[in-house]
Amino acid sequence: MVDLHIHSTFSDGNLTPAELAQMAHDVGLTAAALTDHDSTDGVGLFQDACVAVGVDGIPGVEISAEVTHGTMHVLGYFVDPASDELQTLLVQIRKGREIRNHAILKKLQACGMALTWDEIAAFAGEDVVGRPHFAQAMMARGYVSTKEAAFDNYLGKGKPAYVDRFRLGPPESIAAIRSAGGVAVLSHPFTLELGRKALKALVVELKGFGLGGVEVFYPEHTDEQVAQYLGLAQGLDLVATGGSDFHGASNPSIRMGTGFGSLAVPHTVVTQLRVRATAS
Repeated sequence: MVDLHIHSTFSDGNLTPAELAQMAHDVGLTAAALTDHDSTDGVGLFQDACVAVGVDGIPGVEISAEVTHGTMHVLGYFVDPASDELQTLLVQIRKGREIRNHAILKKLQACGMALTWDEIAAFAGEDVVGRPHFAQAMMARGYVSTKEAAFDNYLGKGKPAYVDRFRLGPPESIAAIRSAGGVAVLSHPFTLELGRKALKALVVELKGFGLGGVEVFYPEHTDEQVAQYLGLAQGLDLVATGGSDFHGASNPSIRMGTGFGSLAVPHTVVTQLRVRATAS
C-alpha cells in the first residue's frame, strides 16, 4: 500500500518530512510521496528519512493552477527538485501567496479581528503560510469555532477576507512538472465542480498538454466518483493514482495511507508513474 499525497511543515502540514517518513513506515506503507503545496524544499529531507526507514520516498509537488471554475491542483511525481525552471516558477507562486496573505490579514483586521502576522505564522511551521493557518489563528482567538466556519464566513471565495493570488495556468503547471522530469497528475477532480462531459473534455485537453494521470482514489471521492475517474483514466491511458491528502493534526480524521479508513492504493501505481517519468 502507498500514499501519494501527503503534506509536511514545508507547506500546510503539521509534521516534518522526517516525521512523515517514520509514520509511513509505522503504518506499513511501501512508498509515499511528499507533495507540498508549491514547494519541494522538504523533499531532500523526506527522501533521506525514507531511506533510513526502508520506505520508497517519491519526490513530489502540488501546484495550484488558475481556472475559471472550481479549484485545480496538479500533482507532480518524480520531479527533480534541482530543476531551475521548476524552482523559478515555484518561487513566483509562493511570492504571490505571500502578497495575498498580507492582504488577507488586513481584511481580517478590518473585520475587527486583532490578529498579528507573527501569531498566524506560528501555526505554519517552517515555510508557507496558507489560509488554514489563518483559520487556526482565528479559532485560537475565539473569533470562529471551527475551520469550516472560518472559510464559510471569512476566508472562502467571495467572503469578506478572501483575496486571490497569482497562479500558473494548467498548461504552464503541467509544463513546469514535465520540465523537471516529472509526471503531472490531476488532483481530486471533484474540486473542479464540473459535470461528466465537461470534466472529460478538460482532461482530454490536459492530456494534450502532457497530463500523465488522474487522482482516482481519494478520501472524499464517492464510490460513483471513483468509478467515473477510473473509467476516465483507463479510457485515456492515464495513470490512476491515489493518496490521502494527509496534513496531520489540522485534519485528524484523515489518516496516512487509509484516509477515512478504506483507502488502499497499490504499489503498482508507483511503478506505472516511474515508467512514465523515465520515458518523458
